[in-house]
Amino acid sequence: VPVDGSHWLSMREVLGSLRDRGHEVVVVAPEVGFYIKPSESFVMKTYPVPLKYEEIEKEFKMYLQISFEEGPFLTRLLRAYEGLRKLGELSVLGCERLLKNRELIKYLEDSKF
Repeated sequence: VPVDGSHWLSMREVLGSLRDRGHEVVVVAPEVGFYIKPSESFVMKTYPVPLKYEEIEKEFKMYLQISFEEGPFLTRLLRAYEGLRKLGELSVLGCERLLKNRELIKYLEDSKF
């Protein structure tokens, strides 16, 4: 169950190697994301989340902008913390939706994931 972003970019290479060695690779990801897309290298299982791509992109861009703003250190730190907190809330929401998706959880249990 990858995290969309830099972690995923590194994992793609590993998944390709696992597939080349005969492993069946299953990737579980939210329907909305930046980088995790279907591939011939793995089976992809998605689950719905109550977010739109634009909402996630907006929060991420705001966090990046805040991270590079100038100004008093404490002000920048507090704004960066708030941006990171919002991104964390989106991640928690995605995890909650995954765990409440009975059909997907049953598939994972049945396949000994």
